[in-house]
Amino acid sequence: MRCAAIGLLALAAGCTTVVDAPPTPAVPAAAPVVIAPTAVEPKQPAAIAPTTVRPKQPVKAVREAAKPAPTLDIAGLTERLRSTSAIGLFTKLALKNQMDDLLQQVRAQHQGRGAGGVNALRQPYDMLVLKVLAVLQDGDPPLARMISGSREAIWGILADPVKFNALA
Repeated sequence: MRCAAIGLLALAAGCTTVVDAPPTPAVPAAAPVVIAPTAVEPKQPAAIAPTTVRPKQPVKAVREAAKPAPTLDIAGLTERLRSTSAIGLFTKLALKNQMDDLLQQVRAQHQGRGAGGVNALRQPYDMLVLKVLAVLQDGDPPLARMISGSREAIWGILADPVKFNALA
């Protein structure tokens, strides 16, 4: 084995030779080029034709107009929340209790028993949605996107007494 390694090394050493690189020819230095300034007459600006300016629509408004309104399936959303494995059992129970408390407060507001109106419950609603999104964002991103996209539609149902009573 040792002889084979030495033979291989000798063979490799005999195959390579060092060749001197050919000399590079010397390049003569170029004379500096001097450009003399010339007198140039200024051009007259071209006449600009009057145009009509159309007001641009905001990009956001164009996108919203092109996108169809998503349908909100409360029963499907509820079932997806119950069946997802991204939320543990105790977390699901805690979130359910918080949702039930919020729904009870909304119901009281619609019946005139609460102070401040339904809009006072917007912040607790937003905080609850953020909690749900935080729990779902890593474990079930499609469900998190669905809830995030339905956020305003769900609040529209909660804030409207007719839609809320039809839901319950």
